[in-house]
Amino acid sequence: MNRRILVLLAAAAASPACSRQSAPKSDPPPQKVVVAPVIQRDEPLYHEWIGTTQGDVNADIRPRVEGYLLRRVYTEGGFVRQGELLFEIDPRQLEAQLRQAEANLEQAKASLDKAERDVVRDEPLAAQRAISQQELDNARSSRKGAAATVGALQAAVEQTKLNLSWTKVTSPIDGIAGIAPQQVGDLVGPQSVLTTVSKVDPIRVLYQLSEAEYVQLLRDPEMRNSELTLVLADGDVFPKKGRVLLTGREVDVKTGTIAAIGLFPNPGNLLRPGQYAKVRAMVKLRKGALLVPQRAVNEMQGAFNVGIVGPGNVAEIRKVKPAERSGSLWIIEEGLKPGETVIVEGFSKVKSGAAVSPVASAVAAAAEPTPPLAKTAGK
Repeated sequence: MNRRILVLLAAAAASPACSRQSAPKSDPPPQKVVVAPVIQRDEPLYHEWIGTTQGDVNADIRPRVEGYLLRRVYTEGGFVRQGELLFEIDPRQLEAQLRQAEANLEQAKASLDKAERDVVRDEPLAAQRAISQQELDNARSSRKGAAATVGALQAAVEQTKLNLSWTKVTSPIDGIAGIAPQQVGDLVGPQSVLTTVSKVDPIRVLYQLSEAEYVQLLRDPEMRNSELTLVLADGDVFPKKGRVLLTGREVDVKTGTIAAIGLFPNPGNLLRPGQYAKVRAMVKLRKGALLVPQRAVNEMQGAFNVGIVGPGNVAEIRKVKPAERSGSLWIIEEGLKPGETVIVEGFSKVKSGAAVSPVASAVAAAAEPTPPLAKTAGK
């Protein structure tokens, strides 16, 4: 009896274990992945360079004569016209020099008059042999010398008048006049810079091209004729477009760059020389480019791979050949087709042939064309 009970108990204990072993295993749920479509479109590629603004013409204002600065007429930092009075230098010394030069000239004219009368008197006397030919020749020589002296002193008077006019220092161009480093009462001369006037409409922007970019600029008419966009220090885009004006003479051997200058209209003189700015230009147009989010491209040991979600939501790991980046997107030259779906997040958790559960990426804006330039906050 006891043996029968033990057998029944053993059978009862083994029965649940057998039922558990015979229960079928359930498959794990498909891995969730974030996906985005492969986009095909004509994609413009842009380059940016750091630049500084410069006046199109910069004129250092220096006095032509020496003297004490009598007054400053213009408003520092304001707009001045060509010929507008900027400074006045004390004219008294030059006025005295002018009076002296004019007196010398009058004295020379009197000597010339006497020499003329001497020649007029001596010519008939020499013809009558009342005086020698030598005396007549001396009179004529004296007349020529007096005439030359009058000419020289006349030039001296004109030069002194010119020097006196230079005591009024005017602007040679239209432009913005800078702060005056010299103050009223300072002794100034031709070596003194009183201020600088800059023509800023249009305004130049100096930036540096790499040697490769310079070669591309020479060979590619599309890049040479591309419009330039200017981004100011606060991140705002300057409303006027510019153009490439010129490139420098040589490549800097230390930096491997060559200077380039862009020219921008500047109505209202908003931009001033010395401002920080970024220059942006389209350097290439990729026609029919295939684009994916940069996060979809994974680099491993020098190879680039992308996860594809194929029919039936089955994953495939595929090698691709990427090209240039454009904003948050990456142009793919080989390995993808338009309309395919790539894995943006979750690539590391899937393998080829594995079932996945795709979720559309929130970054749907990737399907929109890259804007020429957007405001960058905080820059």
